Amino acid sequence: MSYMQLSQKFYDAFKLCGTSLKSPLIARKLHAQLILSGLDASLFLLNNLLHMYSSCAMLDDAFLVFRQTSHPNTFTWNTMLHALVYSARMREAENLFDEMPARMRDSVSWTTMISGYCQNGLPAHSIKTFTSMLRDSGHEIQNCDPFSYTCTMKACACLASTQLALQLHAHVVKLHLGAHSCIHNSLVDMYIKCGLIRLAEAVFLDIESPSLFCWNSMIYGYSKLYGPFEALRAFNRMPHRDNVSWNTLISVFSQHGLAVRCLSMFVEMCSLGFRPNFMTYGSVLSACASISDLEWGAHLHARILRMEHSLELFLGNGLIDMYAKCGCLGLAKRVFNGLGERNQVSWTCLIAGVAQFELGEDALTLFNQMRLDSVVLDDFTIATVLGVCSGQNYVASGKLLHGYSIKSGMESSVPVGNAIITMYAKCGDTEKASLAFRLMPLRDIISWTAMINAFSQNGDIDMARQCFDIMPERNVITWNSMLSTYVQHGFTEEGIKLYVLMMKSKEVKPDWVTFATSIRACADLAIVKLGTQVISHAMKFGLSSDVSVANSIVTMYSRCGQVKEAQYVFDSIHVKSLISWNAMMAAFAQNGLGNKVIETFEDMLRTGCKPDHISYVAVLSGCSHMGLVAEGKHYYESMTQVFAISPTNEHFACMVDLLGRAGLLDQAKNLIDGMPFYPNATVWSALLGACRIHHDSRLAETAVKKLMELNVEDSGGYVLLANMYAESGELENVADMRKLMKVKGIRKSPGCSWIEVDNRVHVFTADYTSHPQIKEVYIKLEEMMKKVEDTGRYVSVVSSAHRSKRYHSEKLAFAFGLLSLPSWMPIHVMKNLRVCNDCHLVIKLLSLVTSRELIMRDRYRFHHFKDGFCSCGDYW
Repeated sequence: MSYMQLSQKFYDAFKLCGTSLKSPLIARKLHAQLILSGLDASLFLLNNLLHMYSSCAMLDDAFLVFRQTSHPNTFTWNTMLHALVYSARMREAENLFDEMPARMRDSVSWTTMISGYCQNGLPAHSIKTFTSMLRDSGHEIQNCDPFSYTCTMKACACLASTQLALQLHAHVVKLHLGAHSCIHNSLVDMYIKCGLIRLAEAVFLDIESPSLFCWNSMIYGYSKLYGPFEALRAFNRMPHRDNVSWNTLISVFSQHGLAVRCLSMFVEMCSLGFRPNFMTYGSVLSACASISDLEWGAHLHARILRMEHSLELFLGNGLIDMYAKCGCLGLAKRVFNGLGERNQVSWTCLIAGVAQFELGEDALTLFNQMRLDSVVLDDFTIATVLGVCSGQNYVASGKLLHGYSIKSGMESSVPVGNAIITMYAKCGDTEKASLAFRLMPLRDIISWTAMINAFSQNGDIDMARQCFDIMPERNVITWNSMLSTYVQHGFTEEGIKLYVLMMKSKEVKPDWVTFATSIRACADLAIVKLGTQVISHAMKFGLSSDVSVANSIVTMYSRCGQVKEAQYVFDSIHVKSLISWNAMMAAFAQNGLGNKVIETFEDMLRTGCKPDHISYVAVLSGCSHMGLVAEGKHYYESMTQVFAISPTNEHFACMVDLLGRAGLLDQAKNLIDGMPFYPNATVWSALLGACRIHHDSRLAETAVKKLMELNVEDSGGYVLLANMYAESGELENVADMRKLMKVKGIRKSPGCSWIEVDNRVHVFTADYTSHPQIKEVYIKLEEMMKKVEDTGRYVSVVSSAHRSKRYHSEKLAFAFGLLSLPSWMPIHVMKNLRVCNDCHLVIKLLSLVTSRELIMRDRYRFHHFKDGFCSCGDYW
C-alpha cells in the first residue's frame, strides 16, 4: 500500500472516530497504529489525530500530541486552541495563544479567541482581543475574517455598548464587509440588544433579502420600538417562519399582557404543524397566569404531560406559578410536591402565589421550610418573601428577614435593597426605609421610585418631589409615581404641571397610567378644556381606548357636567370593567339622573358583572337625589340579601339622605339607631341636611351634637343649624351657635365659585372686588336680577340676615359668564359649598330669561338649569 493510500486510510479512520464513534478506546488504538506504521512524523496526520482527540473530548491526549509535534504549523495551533476554547478552558487557551508565534497567528486564531471569550461569559475580553488583533502589526486588517467581526458584535451586544456598536458598524462599512449576510445578521442583532432599534431597522430595511435570523430579530425589535402589533405585522410579512419566529411573537404577546392573543397564536402555531418547546409553553403558561385562566392552564398541563417525556423543572415552575396565580394553591402544591427536583424558583413561585392572597403566615412558613430544605437562596427569593411582610402584622418578620439578608451578604443586592425599602414603607417606617436606601451601594430606578412611594405613603409630598428631582434617571413608572402622589394627596394643580413637564420631556413616553391619572386630575378640578387636551394626547399615543383611560374620561366628563359625552365614551368601551359601570352610574347619580342609574345598574347585572359596594353607593345615591324611596329600599335589601355586601357608613348615609329628603325623618333616625357600628360624620351630616329641607331644628340639634362628639371641625353643620335658627326667627340660638363656633375656633368656610373663560379660571367670592371686570359683573347681575324679578316668580329677600345672598359667589360667576361667553355656549360654574335656596331659584329663572343652558356643580351634585327648570326637580 502506498504512502498516499495509507495516509488516506488513517485520515478516514480519524474522521469517522471523531465525528461518529467518539470512542476513546478506538482513538488510542488508531494512535498506536499510526506510531507502528511509522507515519507519526507526518504533520498532516498528526493534525488530524489532534482534531480526532479534540472531537472525542480527550483534551489531555490532544495536548500531549500537540507538545510532541516538533514543527507545529498554524493549523496545529488553531486546532489545539479550538479544543481548549470549546471545553471552556479559557485560561489554558489564553496561555497557549500568548505562546503562539505572532507570525503563525491568522484570522482563525484571533477569531477563535474572540469567540471563545464571548461564549464563556467574558465579552469584555472578546473586545480587548479584537482591539489587539486590529493593532497587531503583522496582521492585515483588510484580510480580516468577517466572523471575527460577528463574534465581536455578539460581545458588544452582551455588553450593550452603544458607542462600540456604532464604531464596529463604521469599521465594517470602511472595510466593505457589508455584503456578507453574517455581517447583516450580526448588525441587526447587535443594535437590537444595545437598544438602538431604529438603527437595527435601518440596517434591516437596507437588506435586499433578509435572512430568517434577521426577521426573527426584528420581530422582537419592532415589539420594543412600536409595540406588539407592529411585531405581528412584521411576522405576517415574513416569507418563511420557523419555531423561533412563533416563539418570539408568542413571548412578545405574553410579555405585553396580551394573553388572549398569546393563546390564539399558540393554537395557530400548533395547527400549522410547528412543535412547541419549553420556551413556548413557558410563555403561554405565563399568559394563562396573567388572566387567571385555569381552564386553559389545565389544558396546557395535560398537553405537556401527553407530549413531553417528563416534566422539566422549567415547566414545573411555570405550572406552579400558573396554578398559584389562578388561586388553585392545592394544585400548585401538588405539582410542587411531584417535582423530582426543586430549585429556588420552585419555592419562590409557590411563596409568591400564597402571598398574593394575603396569606402572609403561610408564605413565611414555606420560606422557613425552604431554609430547612437547604435550598440555595437567591436575591429574587429574598425579595419575594420581603414583599410578603407588608403591614404592621409583619414588622417583626420583616426585620428578621432584613437581618438574614445582611448575614447572608444579600443586602447589597439591588432587588433585595428595593424590597427592604418597600417593606419598611408599607409598615409605615419611612425613617428605616430612608436609611436602607442611603446604605445601598448601588441603586436603580426602582430604588428611587420606591423611596418616592415611601414618602408618598407617609404624606411627605415635598420629600417625594425632592427625591424625584435629584434621581439620576427616570422612567415612565417614576413619572407616574410622582404624578399619582400629587393627585392622590389633593395637589391636583401640581400634578397637572408635572404632566405638562412630562409631555415636554423627551426622556420618557407616557403610558395608560399617565393618562388615566392626569385625566383624573382634570376631573378633580372639573377643567374640561384641559381634560380634552389630555384626552387628545391619549388618542395621539393610541391609548384612549384603554379601559382604564376610558374610565377616567367618563369620570372627567361627568364631573364637568357633560353627561352625554361621558355616556358616549362609556358606550364605546367594548369590554366594560366593573369600574366602567360604576363610573357611569356615578355620573348619572351626580347629575340627578336617578332613573338612568337604575337602568345602567340593571344592564350591568344582565351582562353577568357582579356589583360591589361602590356600585350600590351610586345606585342609592341616584335614588336619593330623585326621591325614589321604594326603589332605594329595594336595592338596599338586594345588596345585603342577594349579593351579601355588608353596608358601610356610605350606604347608611345614602339611605338616611333618601329617607330624610322624602320627609321620613323618623325612619331615617331609626335607621341610624339600628346601625351595627357607630355612625360617622357622613351619616349625621346626611340627617342634618334633611332637617334643613324640612325645617326640623330639634332633630338638627341632635345631629349637630353628634357631630360635635365626633370632633368634626367642618363649619358646615354649625352654619346650617345657625341658618335654620335664623329662618325660624330664633335669634338667641343663632348667637349661641356663633359663640360656640368662636370658642371651638371653627371658622365658616368662605363660599367661592369659579368659571373657566379663555383658558383661565376666574374665582369669585361674595366680597371679592379685585377682579378687573368686577364693576361690569355687578352691573350685569343687577340687570339680570331685574329681569328675574319681572317674571313674577321671584320674591326678593329683604331680611337683613339674608341680604348678602343677592351677591353670593355663584351669581357673580354666572353674571361674568353672561358677559364673557357667546350666547350659544352653555355656562359651567363650580362652587365649593351647597347652593342655597335663593341662588338655586335665581339661576333657574336666569336660564329662563336668558334662554341659556346654565350648569352648576355644588359640593354635592350637578344642577342643569334650562328654560326655568332644574334637573334636580328642586330636590337637592
